[in-house]
Amino acid sequence: MEKLKFVWEGLKQHLPFSILSVVAGLILLGILTFITEAVGIAEPAKLMQSLFHVFHPSHMLVSALATTAMYWQYEKKFLKALVIGTVGSLGICGISDIFIPYIAGYLLGAEMHLHICIVEHPQLILPFLSVGVLAGFIAPGTIEKHEGVIFSHSIHVFISAAASIMYLVSFGVTHWIHHVGAVLIYMILAVVLPCCMSDIVFPLLFVKKK
Repeated sequence: MEKLKFVWEGLKQHLPFSILSVVAGLILLGILTFITEAVGIAEPAKLMQSLFHVFHPSHMLVSALATTAMYWQYEKKFLKALVIGTVGSLGICGISDIFIPYIAGYLLGAEMHLHICIVEHPQLILPFLSVGVLAGFIAPGTIEKHEGVIFSHSIHVFISAAASIMYLVSFGVTHWIHHVGAVLIYMILAVVLPCCMSDIVFPLLFVKKK
């Protein structure tokens, strides 16, 4: 019971930063969409797909960093931290960036294409994942402090929001701005819950200390 209360307190402290990061991601994608339409790019979905393949691996990196650092802050068990950082980022980032946007696209009436990067482009994902986990161990002491974890988590959520929306646009929902209200709700679900799970809830559930 005490552990669940501890996890809930951490979750509440991070939620406002998470929602603001989602809004920032929407603004970024709105600007990019406006630019592609203004300059007359014929296939903006391909441009967004290229950007997705930058933001998604980057999301893996910052997720692995934040998840590993969060666990390492409370318990110094190397192998356990390595597994938690890898599983927490690889699995939950896939849910956030790919599976929830995929389902959201269908709910918006689009014909979505399922593209799983770790299966189709492992050479793209694994270096980012490895560097992220390593950085979680060797980052300066500030990243393991409360403010450092919140900062890394906020960057994580912003990149995740951008990656999720880019997936939505790249693989089905080409006119997302016309559904921006629904996209906001779906992206909060796609980003806030999985990212808070991977950065906060998932690692803290394995901490044995009070």
